[in-house]
Amino acid sequence: MKRRTAGILNGAIAAASYGTNPLFALPMFAKGIGVNSVLFYRYAIAVAVYFFWLKFVKKTSLKITPKEAVWLIVFGLFFSFSSLTLFEAFKYIEAGIACTILFIYPLLVAIIMTLFFHEKITKTVIFSIILTSAGIALLYHGKTGMTLNLHGVGVVLLSALLYALYIVGVKNVKTIKHMKTDKLSFYVMLFGLLVYIYNLDFCTKLQVINTPFLFLCTVGLALFPTIISLETLSIAIKLIGSTTTAILGALEPLTAIFFGVLFFHEKLTVRICIGVALILFGVFLIITRKQHSKT
Repeated sequence: MKRRTAGILNGAIAAASYGTNPLFALPMFAKGIGVNSVLFYRYAIAVAVYFFWLKFVKKTSLKITPKEAVWLIVFGLFFSFSSLTLFEAFKYIEAGIACTILFIYPLLVAIIMTLFFHEKITKTVIFSIILTSAGIALLYHGKTGMTLNLHGVGVVLLSALLYALYIVGVKNVKTIKHMKTDKLSFYVMLFGLLVYIYNLDFCTKLQVINTPFLFLCTVGLALFPTIISLETLSIAIKLIGSTTTAILGALEPLTAIFFGVLFFHEKLTVRICIGVALILFGVFLIITRKQHSKT
C-alpha cells in the first residue's frame, strides 16, 4: 500500500509540474525566443543542475554500459521530441487545445500495453479514460469560431505518441528497467539536449536570454516540467505502472486552471467546475481500483 501511495503521489506531482509548460514557455515565445532556443535552455539548465546534484551531493555513479547508453539515447530522443513537437504546435493552435489533444496519450499507453505487453484493460480503466477525456474537453474554452489547424493537430498527436512510447519503454525495457530513477532522468535529459544542439547548428543559432524575466522563465522550465516532472514520472512508472501513471496525467490541465485563476484572473465557470469534477472522479477510480482488483 505504501508503494502504491508513493507511486500515485509521484504521478500526481509529475502531471501537475508538466502542466506548467505553457506558463513558462509562452512568455518566452511572446518575446521572440524560438522553440529550439527555449528548449535548449530548458534542458541545458536541467542537465547542469542534475549533474551537480548527482555528482557532488548524492555522490551517485554515472557509469553506464554501452547497451544502457543505446536505450537511454532512444528514450532521451522520445522525451525531447515530445517536448519539441508540443511547443511547435503552439505556433498553429492555442496552447489550451494543444494540451487538451495531448491527453490522448493515456489511451495510446493503454493500447500499446494491451497489444505488445498483454496488459488487461479493465472496464474501470476504460471508464476512467472516458471520464477524464470528457473532463479535459470541458476545460477548453477557446476562441469562438476558431478553425483547428490540421497540421497543428497532427504535431500534437505525434507529441502524444512519443510521450506514450517513453512512458511504456521506461517501465518495460529490461536493460534500464531497474536503473535508479535519478540516473535515468539525468541521461534522458542529457541525450535529449543533443536534439537542440543539432537543431541550432551546434548553438551557432542560439538566441541570447537578455532579461531577468526571461532567465526566470528558463529556470522555471528547467525545474518544474523537466527535473521535477521527469524524476517523479520515472518513480511513478516503476511503482504503479505505465497505464495508471498516464491516466494520472489528467491532472496536468488542472495546473493551468489553478495558475489561470490565481495569477491571470480567469473566471472559474460552471463548465470548468464540471470538467474538474469529471477528471477528479476518473482519477479517483484509477487510484482506488487495485484495492479491489489486481488487474
